[in-house]
Amino acid sequence: MIDIEDLGLTAPDGPDVPEGDRGWQPLPPQARTLFMLAGGLGAAVPAVITLAAGGVVLWHRPALLAAAAAGWLLFGLFSIWLGHKKYRYTHWLLDDDGFALRRGRLWRSETRVPGSRVQHLDISRGPLERRFGLATLVIHTAGTKQSAVTVPGLDADDAERLRDHLAQRVEHDDDDA
Repeated sequence: MIDIEDLGLTAPDGPDVPEGDRGWQPLPPQARTLFMLAGGLGAAVPAVITLAAGGVVLWHRPALLAAAAAGWLLFGLFSIWLGHKKYRYTHWLLDDDGFALRRGRLWRSETRVPGSRVQHLDISRGPLERRFGLATLVIHTAGTKQSAVTVPGLDADDAERLRDHLAQRVEHDDDDA
């Protein structure tokens, strides 16, 4: 097992981390805000468009328009809640075999990238990610099915350290071949 602390990353351990989840790293706390914003904005855009169009059509039926607005508000709050859950149940793992990403609770998906399959690595940072000091690590793999694993919401410095560490492993594997 790779010592995460050697990379300058902090490993959460303690009584609240289940034994089977040791080594799995959560996203940083500022990513929660980004995930919740993404959920809220994803609901706000169609809500504004629908309510603007509905306001033109239903201007003479304010009760129906108010009910539609309340429905969109509830949907927006639900989307923000889902963003929080998406943040809470996204974890990553770096070990001797490679990199893994675990998402979800009810429908859990776990993507494993063996170190030998890594082709190249990218870091992207949109305006909101830059605002919160976050980055997205993209691990491009050999193969055709899901040939890239995207890890959004990483601390920008951690993303660079992970990229550099994985790149060194790729170069080391290439030297062995």
